[in-house]
Amino acid sequence: MIKSLSGLNSKNLSGTVQVPGDKSISHRAVIFGALSTGETEIHGLLEADDVLATAQAVGNMGASVQHKGSGHWIIRGLGVGGFQAPSVPLDFGNSGTAARLMMGVIAGHNFEAKFVGDESLSRRPMARVLDPLHEMGLNWHEQFDHLPLTLHGPERLMPIEYKLPVPSAQVKSAILIAGLFAPGVTSVFETEATRDHTERMLGYFGAEVSVEEKEGGRLISVKGDAEMNGAPVAVPGDPSSAAFLTAAALVCPGSDITIKGVLINPTRIGFYKTLLEMGADIVFENERTESGEPIADIRVKHSQLSGVDVPAERAPSMIDEYPMLACLSGFAKGTTRMRGLNELRVKESDRLAATQAGLKMVSVSSEIEGDDLIVHGDGKVTGGGFIKTQLDHRIAMSFLVMSLAAEDPIVVDDTRMIATSFPSFIGLMESLGARFK
Repeated sequence: MIKSLSGLNSKNLSGTVQVPGDKSISHRAVIFGALSTGETEIHGLLEADDVLATAQAVGNMGASVQHKGSGHWIIRGLGVGGFQAPSVPLDFGNSGTAARLMMGVIAGHNFEAKFVGDESLSRRPMARVLDPLHEMGLNWHEQFDHLPLTLHGPERLMPIEYKLPVPSAQVKSAILIAGLFAPGVTSVFETEATRDHTERMLGYFGAEVSVEEKEGGRLISVKGDAEMNGAPVAVPGDPSSAAFLTAAALVCPGSDITIKGVLINPTRIGFYKTLLEMGADIVFENERTESGEPIADIRVKHSQLSGVDVPAERAPSMIDEYPMLACLSGFAKGTTRMRGLNELRVKESDRLAATQAGLKMVSVSSEIEGDDLIVHGDGKVTGGGFIKTQLDHRIAMSFLVMSLAAEDPIVVDDTRMIATSFPSFIGLMESLGARFK
């Protein structure tokens, strides 16, 4: 049943909360646990549809996956190369991360696996991942660039050195994962830093990984014929999920909230850097390291924001937060220009077009110039529009947050897909004092 929703004008959000586990790290903890020998005990795993699709996929190929309680999972792995051919299609639902990372896994196994997904995922491009994996030996049937696809790994995978044509942590990760199975060394060169959870976690599980700063970028290498061992993982809070709570506190008058245990990996906090430049009252408290990742408690107070110019090189560190930033920019005074957003065109929806269309519906002046989104804020948002989410969870959550401080409620057409990344979104927001109808 389709569930439309709107946010009602809210004030004085307050409290201390913890957002669900980081989605990127959750995916990798399940995959690397399944590729390791022995037991991996995970606490704080994000139990959203996307991550559950990954858990189902590794289970369908022979790994033992046990749910012990809220966020508590135990994976008993089969070692690198130990997966068995699945007897059913691997259904990744709406998760591009799950599908693309698992392509790297299948590349290392000499069997067939059929990849399927929902309507949205089946429209998303896969060639950027398949091209380098094909160089290593992966083959497939059916169409080339979209699911459904039937993939077949070779008898022996070949290592490569690959330069990313565009910044993409998913492509980098798929290649490095495939490199676990190949003899020799597989390397990826990136000219712009992308999320580094894969290389951090591979090293944590015992793979031989190196990261070298080179002229013009970084070279990340993994030694093949790898052996990894199960290890405990504490998944930190997802900074992309925390972004929605942060934004709500910034725009709802009188608000003062704390979000505990949030990942502050340097490759993931571009959104927070941008907010500080806009004048946001945000403080990272109690900074520490858990399971190889830096985390902190984030305290946020209501703030008057000013428009800024967001450089294109920051995009990889905040790519999922641009819809929320665009909505926040409507409340800022002045113009905010977000540069280099081409990657938004190939997300769950064309997020660039969907965001700009949504801003138009709520009477916020904006335009797209090339790959830039420009928002003209005047300190308040009229609201009152009807948002077509195009089955995109981040579009839905961004405009619901915007509605909390708009003069008139904003209606979001469908909220079901929020469960793919942040199933407790409404409950957490309401616990802080936000109101929805």
